Amino acid sequence: MKSRYNWQYLPQPRATLVTELAEKCQLAPAVVRLLINRGLTDPTKIEEFLNPGVDQLHDPLLLFGMQKAVDRIRQAIEENQLITVYGDYDADGVTSTSLMMETLEGLGANVNIYIPNRFDEGYGPHEAAFEKLLAAQTQLIITVDNGISGNGPIAYAQEHGVDVIVTDHHELPPELPPAFAIIHPRHPDGQYPFGDLAGVGVAFKLASALMEETASDSFDLAAIGTISDLVSLTGENRALVSLGLQQLQQSTRPGITALCEVAGLEQAKIDEQAIGFGIGPRLNALGRLGDAKDGVKLLTTFDPDEATQLAKFVQTQNERRQQYVKDIAATAMEMAQTPENRQRQTLVLAHPDWHEGVLGIVASRIVEATGKPTLMLTQRADHSLKGSGRSVQAFNLFKALDQYRDLMTSFGGHHMAVGLAVSAANLAPLAAGLEAQADAVDLRHQGSDDLQVDLKLTVPEVTSDFLQACQQLAPFGTDNPAPKIAITPEKVTGVRAIGTEQAHLKFKLTSGTSALDVIAFQKGQYADDLMAADTVTVVGELGENEWQGRRTLQLQLTDFATSGLEIIDKRTTHLTRHLFQYTATYVFFSAKLQQQLATYLPADATAVLATDEFTALGATLVLVDVPPTLAALQALLKQHQTEFDKLICFFYMQHPVYLAGLPTRAEFGRLFKFTATKQTVNVRTQLPVLAKHLQLKKDLLIFMIQVFSDLGFVKIVDGVMTGVAQPAKADLQSAASYQQRQQQMDAEQALVYSNYQELKTWLNAQIVPDEGAKSNVS
Repeated sequence: MKSRYNWQYLPQPRATLVTELAEKCQLAPAVVRLLINRGLTDPTKIEEFLNPGVDQLHDPLLLFGMQKAVDRIRQAIEENQLITVYGDYDADGVTSTSLMMETLEGLGANVNIYIPNRFDEGYGPHEAAFEKLLAAQTQLIITVDNGISGNGPIAYAQEHGVDVIVTDHHELPPELPPAFAIIHPRHPDGQYPFGDLAGVGVAFKLASALMEETASDSFDLAAIGTISDLVSLTGENRALVSLGLQQLQQSTRPGITALCEVAGLEQAKIDEQAIGFGIGPRLNALGRLGDAKDGVKLLTTFDPDEATQLAKFVQTQNERRQQYVKDIAATAMEMAQTPENRQRQTLVLAHPDWHEGVLGIVASRIVEATGKPTLMLTQRADHSLKGSGRSVQAFNLFKALDQYRDLMTSFGGHHMAVGLAVSAANLAPLAAGLEAQADAVDLRHQGSDDLQVDLKLTVPEVTSDFLQACQQLAPFGTDNPAPKIAITPEKVTGVRAIGTEQAHLKFKLTSGTSALDVIAFQKGQYADDLMAADTVTVVGELGENEWQGRRTLQLQLTDFATSGLEIIDKRTTHLTRHLFQYTATYVFFSAKLQQQLATYLPADATAVLATDEFTALGATLVLVDVPPTLAALQALLKQHQTEFDKLICFFYMQHPVYLAGLPTRAEFGRLFKFTATKQTVNVRTQLPVLAKHLQLKKDLLIFMIQVFSDLGFVKIVDGVMTGVAQPAKADLQSAASYQQRQQQMDAEQALVYSNYQELKTWLNAQIVPDEGAKSNVS
């Protein structure tokens, strides 16, 4: 198995530098190596990195437009003007809205919130929404986590006497909106020292400026939004998240406590993973399936009962979201594997029944599984198609689709992700254009996405002390990823697929007496590729697994690779349609069996007869039935060994003979004596009687008669067997049928009745007899 990613091993830092910094900073050498590869070589900078705190937060008034915004908001509060916080429906937007609403309420403001609906309104300011707000007597609009591209609606509000203050962090457009004030960490007229704040981070800065002190009660919300939005976890964001995690672990917010309960999280141990995989997705589920305002209610309520009810609703929505993802992903993967799509470098998948809110999640899964940029689209009520796209590092999806803006009714995004809408009539031209852009950059030969690997370790080197040392670099996230370690164990053991649908993998890496558990999510289909493999290298993130109060080290797998030829053991005594699931060349030794199973083959596979001239399709060869002789299989493998790197063995036996064996000389003697004394026997009608008379099994008797016929001991004409008087002496083993049976028995013994180690050794010797190369049998 080739690795999914192109592994980029980070260079080993100079040993003297590692030793020097380890002594100065009192750190383990492994941690120092990780810090150096993150660009930290100054002891003072290392100290700041390892101990993030309030002192690392910048003065909010350094943000361009901050003082102007603060003055206008204070005026609104003093004059009891209605302020509307205009938010967004993702976790960053929900926490931004909650934080700003709480801050304004705490300052005595007359405030309400508005979060647009993902499906009816979409992202950002909308003139129709602003019209409703103005009609409801809103006098000041503050956008959070959006607004920087809302030129038209913002101009409308300003022209009608309602000021708009934009707080945002998204990409700056060529022309900024005509807002009363714009607070953005990368404002072209500003010089704020940290440009990677999330939407909630910008809202936090505004809250701090309004309060004239750090908005310390809001660290928890800032952490949730920052982690969920996948912004850089360096600099000021690292401080915000670190402080927020500490606050979350002790939070008295009823909504946080209730969320932890439904998500199965231990609140006192909340970390960035708990946010990223537990809390964030649940908040996101609300906006994906319906109204995100319930997320604001949950985070800001003081009523434990209301929090419990809201959290249960959030959990229900998240479970719905998970089911949508599961169902849509299954259908999408089937579509991705059609012969036509297998030939494409990009995928454009559309279905009328897909839920729009989860298409980005599913697109990411399809990209992960196929390595192809993917658009996922669903049909709307007006028959247009709307959805999301995800890409790979080597293909700028935004730039590629930007060439075809005239085909789309809406479009936006960046290198790796886009959102779009397109008419049904323009879908095929858009798909063709996307493929043309892939051809233009020769995507097929660009190679895999890169994966940065921090350290190569052996199994014994992976210890609790090592994990504890690595955790000093947390919280992990974008630009400060959890260390990826590569391990090549002596053995891989205990491979098993787990989960309700066998979707995940568990196994152990062992070297000597040391062992390390590995969990691989969404990789259950690779159980055969790992089981009992000789040489495997895995890359993953080290953590702990807690089960029934017991903590053990566990590597969460990111990628793996096996070396040499891969041999998968699927030997069977019963051929079912399910076995024929591979895109491969299916090799038959029996023409009759090939004809019988023609309908079993997938559309993107091919069937060949071993004796025919052929070239293997793809890199996988399936050996369906047992060859008549080992020599026949040897010849086949040697002829085609350069055409495949995976061998799947069914080795089905149509008429097995090994267990029946060969007749004894005494049994042959009984038949010889009978044929010498009896004149004729109709073998078509009297064979069962003859077998009973001679105390022989019917199949064995048939074989013995074939041997006698080959040697001239009997003659068979029209089904009637007649003994030959005084036949010439002959060795039984010289008969062609005897030799054929012996060869068939040898083939069955080597290929069917061997254990996997014996099968591997034999097959390996035929394919690479002189190189001693290893293969993997599962």
